[in-house]
Amino acid sequence: MATKTSSSEARQRLIETADRLFYRDGFRSVGIDKIIAEAGVAKMTLYSHFPSKDDLLLAVLQYREQLVAEFFQAAMTRHAKAGKSPLDPFFAALKDWLESPAFRGCAFINATVELANPEHPGAEYCRSQRERFNGMLKSLIAESIGSKSTRLLPAISLLVEGAIVTAQMHQDPKAADVARDAARVLMEQAAKN
Repeated sequence: MATKTSSSEARQRLIETADRLFYRDGFRSVGIDKIIAEAGVAKMTLYSHFPSKDDLLLAVLQYREQLVAEFFQAAMTRHAKAGKSPLDPFFAALKDWLESPAFRGCAFINATVELANPEHPGAEYCRSQRERFNGMLKSLIAESIGSKSTRLLPAISLLVEGAIVTAQMHQDPKAADVARDAARVLMEQAAKN
């Protein structure tokens, strides 16, 4: 039992270490040796859990998706009382994230750009994560304007992604406010039509 627990702990330590390093320095620039050194495990331990760096990247992306979902849920709950529409707490949560000192953009956008090959399993996972994230966004839009949410989702999703990239490039979390204001205008227009 102790071996299984320590094996599970080593696996989690590898994922958390790789997540931190990939997010901070990029997938391509972080080598296996750096990950095992910082995680404090043997190379054989890494390869017993992850046959390749690509397998580790997939585990990291899955872990990161869980962290992102938990962050947004907690932040949206915290901001729920102040919002005029269900999207307001979302944009407040987005701004919280963009303001965090460790913010380095969206790990999924970053990974997609670095991987370049759209058929890479990591790039495919990033696309599926985006679909799940957009599903949450669509629900919030639907709470505000109903069935017209399908029509607005692509534009509001683009506003969110643009805010993330802008905040990363210019170190300006106010991009979330700009995206929120533009989304409000779109939703007001949709509600009238």
